[in-house]
Amino acid sequence: MTLAQMTRDGAWQLEQLHVRDHHLLIWITRGQGRLLLHGLRRGFGAHNAIYIPAGKLFAMDTGRHIQGQALVVPADGRVQLPDRTQQLRLQDGLAQAELTGLFDDMRREIHENRPFLAEALVAQASLMSIWLRRQIQLHGPAPRASAAERLVRRYSDLLAESFHTGRAMASYAEELEITPTHLTRVCRQCAGMTAADMLSQMVQHEARCLLRQSDMPINEIASELGFGSAAYFSRFSQQHFGATPSQIRKGPATLPNRG
Repeated sequence: MTLAQMTRDGAWQLEQLHVRDHHLLIWITRGQGRLLLHGLRRGFGAHNAIYIPAGKLFAMDTGRHIQGQALVVPADGRVQLPDRTQQLRLQDGLAQAELTGLFDDMRREIHENRPFLAEALVAQASLMSIWLRRQIQLHGPAPRASAAERLVRRYSDLLAESFHTGRAMASYAEELEITPTHLTRVCRQCAGMTAADMLSQMVQHEARCLLRQSDMPINEIASELGFGSAAYFSRFSQQHFGATPSQIRKGPATLPNRG
């Protein structure tokens, strides 16, 4: 799908920090912006391939000048993919053409809906995986992460596991054996936002997903996200979205203009 198709329900779908239960490969063909990948903030531009394994924190700009395509791969073991996030800046024209061709082949399969489509898509995704792993090998090992970067990645992994439990940021700092002040400092340094903001964005994104993409009762969503009551969840919604959970569920026409 295109990035525009991925954000059909609002830019928040990619711009807010979140975690996915599937693997994602994004091919940027135009524009530049900022990316938050496994807790680390960095820039991206045209001819960047960005890979996010299932369960890793991610957010990216989706301004109107940014164009690209995305491949969603279920994390069910049918396709072998790396377990670490990757950002590949492709300068080689052949590598760019190969990746574009793989996306075109897969789009053609989906559009024509020919027999054995599911098998064909698994085969195409496997070829995409081979291309990705070859490029990772060609680019060589990533630079050694600093102590601050390693700490933020550990915090990111804890968030991915527990952001929906209602734990306070200080509880994560305690598990990491550091002070909340130090955790906030390194998150601001590496991710461009505080540790509390990272946690809040995760909850905001999941709340919107559950309200917009499921028929789960609002009180159950509140419980699922670790809120003590539906009233507390409603206050959270009003604070961050300027709208009640019911308004968010009804759709963009009922919401203030907040992206």
